[in-house]
Amino acid sequence: MIRLLYKPFAIVAAIVAGRIGRQVFRSVWSAIDDAPPPVPGSGDGGLVKVVGAQALQAGVMAGVAAAVDRQFARAFHHLIGAWPAKRPKPAAPAED
Repeated sequence: MIRLLYKPFAIVAAIVAGRIGRQVFRSVWSAIDDAPPPVPGSGDGGLVKVVGAQALQAGVMAGVAAAVDRQFARAFHHLIGAWPAKRPKPAAPAED
């Protein structure tokens, strides 16, 4: 039931994270290079530049998404009084 209540928060969080992530990536990329980031299928830029730009974009997007999702989960917890996801169970100790 809690997850169902959190769904609207998650949808808004995803939209917000996408917008913020794109802005942060553009800002970071402009500090690296004056040209726009190369697109993999366009033939612009070398392999290292294309792969580096895509890896940087993926890292920035994932980091921003995690930060935004965490803040929305905290807001949900503050409003509802429950976290939207259950804590993972600790792993059983390995027997030797």
